Amino acid sequence: MKGQNKLFIAIVIALIVGVGIGGYVHLQYPESAEPFSKNIKLLGTVFIRLVQMIIAPLVFTTLVVGIAKMSDIKMIGRVGTKAMLWFISASLVSLFIGLMLVNWLEPGHVTQLPIQDAASAEELLKSSKGFSMEDFVKHIIPKSIFEAFATNEVLQIVVFSIMFGIALANMGEEYSQPVIKLFDIIAHGILKMVGYIMWFAPLGVLGAIAAVVATNGFEIFKVYAIYLRDFFFALGILWLALLLVGYLILGNRLFELLRRIKEPLLIAFSTTSSEAVFPKLVEELERFGCNNRVVSFILPLGYSFNLDGSMMYMTFASIFIAQIYGIEMTVGQQITMLLVLMLTSKGIAGVPRASLVIIVATCSMFGIPPEGIALILPIDHFCDMGRSMTNVLGNALATSAVSKWEGQLENHGGKM
Repeated sequence: MKGQNKLFIAIVIALIVGVGIGGYVHLQYPESAEPFSKNIKLLGTVFIRLVQMIIAPLVFTTLVVGIAKMSDIKMIGRVGTKAMLWFISASLVSLFIGLMLVNWLEPGHVTQLPIQDAASAEELLKSSKGFSMEDFVKHIIPKSIFEAFATNEVLQIVVFSIMFGIALANMGEEYSQPVIKLFDIIAHGILKMVGYIMWFAPLGVLGAIAAVVATNGFEIFKVYAIYLRDFFFALGILWLALLLVGYLILGNRLFELLRRIKEPLLIAFSTTSSEAVFPKLVEELERFGCNNRVVSFILPLGYSFNLDGSMMYMTFASIFIAQIYGIEMTVGQQITMLLVLMLTSKGIAGVPRASLVIIVATCSMFGIPPEGIALILPIDHFCDMGRSMTNVLGNALATSAVSKWEGQLENHGGKM
């Protein structure tokens, strides 16, 4: 734990130093803010790319080993069913909380922001065009597993890994055991790499934060204070709901889980990437006592289907844009929007700025000007910090809960 605490302290210090450096550049050398931001952001890019480098092989090996080790197809079905029930319930709760609070707080009616030029949203508008069921299916089912690996398409890797794992589980041990053992060794070798990569995290955090503050300054916090205040209040309510359910299932061990995942939570918050903490989260959940087969099976699924923070943000941001434009939506329309978001969001895991792409597509569908996304682009980074952190919490709780339901949550903590 000493090493963990050192890393945690280093990340907090990097966060503070990053804000300080970014603020200093913005105030003292505004003409250099853009090039400075571009260069220091490379620190964050290095860290994110190091993590992305091991995502695909880790998801593949851990998921295949997790399913193949189960050997019992009934157990795979049982665990998968429990996981999906959690994911669907958590997604609906997240969407409803976002819907209720944005209607109650009405940030779009209070802020009176001017309608901005849509140029900054042009890239997102282009990427959302042609959104269809065909694209959804293509995004889920891999044309080539090598292409899925090369592009880090987590959802496609998950689909292939589940099928391959089930195939191994149905073969005799004489054939499957050598393959399972090889993949198990590879998975633990990659987890060993995690320890080395995580020491780049403080530099990544410093670079990411300094770049944003240098470019936008502290004014961005003032301009969008009401929106951020309301969004993080809604996020707080979602956290209370998740932690309450977690406490009902895990009891006092919930606090031990939170201590275990404090680094992944902070890194996700600082880097706006829940993907960046996937390897570390696998490691910490196993140490917490979750069965490694359950972790290997559920966590990759969770990263595709259980993005609680992103789900809540999508309803919150969509209705906010409608409020800005003075568009009144009936309760029926809002419930329909919620169900549409529930379905469409399940196919966008791994897509850059996925939440914004889905918001644009949904706004177009309901007659809300999609150009309104330009309104929230300047503060999306800060909202993304909160939703990434919430995604990590939701997946940690889902994995721990299913381990507990399966009677496979060790009280003394797991061993690597």
